Amino acid sequence: MAYNRYSKVVTQDPSQPAAQAMLHAIGLTDEDFQKPLVGIASTGYEGNPCNMHLNDLAQEIKKGTQQADLIGLIFNTIGVSDGISMGTPGMRFSLPSRDLIADSMETVMGGMSYDGMVAVVGCDKNMPGSVMAMLRLNRPSIMVYGGTIASGCVADKKLDVVSAFEAWGEKVAGTIDEAQYKEVIHNACPGAGACGGMYTANTMASAIEVLGLSLPYNSSNPAVSQEKIDECVEAGKAMRHLIENDIKPKDIVTNKALENAIRLVTVLGGSTNAVLHFLAIARAADVEFTLADFQRISDTTPFLADLKPSGKFLMEDVHRIGGIPAVIKFMLDNHMLHGDCMTVTGKTLAENMAEVPSLSQNQKVIRPLDNPIKETGHIRILFGNLAVDGAVAKITGKEGLSFEGPAKVYDGEFAANAGIKAGEVQKGEVVVIRYEGPKGGPGMPEMLKPTAAIMGAGLGKDVALITDGRFSGGTHGFVVGHITPEAQLGGVLGLIQNGDVIRIDAQTNELHVNLSDEEIAKRRKEWNAPDLKVQSGVLYKYAKAVATASEGCVTDE
Repeated sequence: MAYNRYSKVVTQDPSQPAAQAMLHAIGLTDEDFQKPLVGIASTGYEGNPCNMHLNDLAQEIKKGTQQADLIGLIFNTIGVSDGISMGTPGMRFSLPSRDLIADSMETVMGGMSYDGMVAVVGCDKNMPGSVMAMLRLNRPSIMVYGGTIASGCVADKKLDVVSAFEAWGEKVAGTIDEAQYKEVIHNACPGAGACGGMYTANTMASAIEVLGLSLPYNSSNPAVSQEKIDECVEAGKAMRHLIENDIKPKDIVTNKALENAIRLVTVLGGSTNAVLHFLAIARAADVEFTLADFQRISDTTPFLADLKPSGKFLMEDVHRIGGIPAVIKFMLDNHMLHGDCMTVTGKTLAENMAEVPSLSQNQKVIRPLDNPIKETGHIRILFGNLAVDGAVAKITGKEGLSFEGPAKVYDGEFAANAGIKAGEVQKGEVVVIRYEGPKGGPGMPEMLKPTAAIMGAGLGKDVALITDGRFSGGTHGFVVGHITPEAQLGGVLGLIQNGDVIRIDAQTNELHVNLSDEEIAKRRKEWNAPDLKVQSGVLYKYAKAVATASEGCVTDE
């Protein structure tokens, strides 16, 4: 049987002599033309620790394809560092990069007629972007996560990238001096790898592993480790079985597999960005999966992992207790996952975990079921007159389960940052940051800088923050994002005034401003939509094409 189902169009067709001549030019032989061509898609680039080592890992994957008698061909695509762009105008390009990554991988794979793909990815949007491309193409594929960064350290205190953001808030509040602030910055990120807590990168990597599109241990093997190098070689080799058996992403990403992914996100206390990305992944997979499914899963799943940002441990600690497979095995043993879902190993999830050691009894990272951090999930889907089409809250329980207070309104993140720095935000207030949605941002930037400043200033338990923007996985505190309709489109968020009383309830799942329907209608008549912040270029195209946050911010409708 021929396994070069797609590449034979260029390698076997005698009417394609130019294509074959060009493939000979890159070193392929007539014998190679009989073999499947595997695209190795790297988001490697020098400007970001999450991605700086990925081109080297792509070479290891290529070795694996060669050992499996496949032809691995490396290509590159873009990436945007969320940590570097955070709090700057550059953050507006972060979420659009997800769809650009998906588009570019799909374009190269389709245009070059490759038979399968291995994507090696690092920063937050790389992972959902690559998975969306895999599902659109529906050719045998594996995702390889570049791995987590090692922790930094100052005075025996573990540090990570969010430590640097929160140090700024501490400096503004006067609790640390300039020298202490600099020491944190110099030591927070010691080398290659994605941000170390259960932020968006580790959230998505873990979820995609249990989804079935990565090899076991992919998400928890550290970036700088022999395990990661070995895993990359194995990923290249694993493509042989996938191609021979024509196991495709849509065979793997089913409704039950998506439930597994979101249940693991819930147990781990993962990023709210998972909601946005898995809505988009479900769309690419042609699987019906909505905000209601996230709430249903959250209602029936405990939050167990004591991981940063709200806890104290990092992904390197998960690795030490057996990695994400040990957590998956724990969940399978407690009937929390569908074990019969297919994975890229060619085996089911339960079969993959059969020989995995169980979590040790004395580990402290994952709480037992009878002593959860929170009995239900931290991700809450809120509705109300402020979020007719939904909003996403991250409530760990440590902040309380409800909040009510007067609004402190800022038209944009930069105004909010300046206001927080100037001491304008008082205890008991609800900070409102608007015109930061998919269209209004544009690009729905993350609000880590203001939330980190609030935490650093010691207001984390006394202030809530709501926005039509997003939150970094590093955000913690009483926060609500993804408010839909966004302010730019005339959502009630755009009509709020300073002093309006806002109520957030994570038990009844409500987000409400205490205004009558008549007052809202009166204000709406007086409201005019602001001009888009950009009038040309990629962000303009994004603002014109993007769907709402409640629809996953997809751009292919």
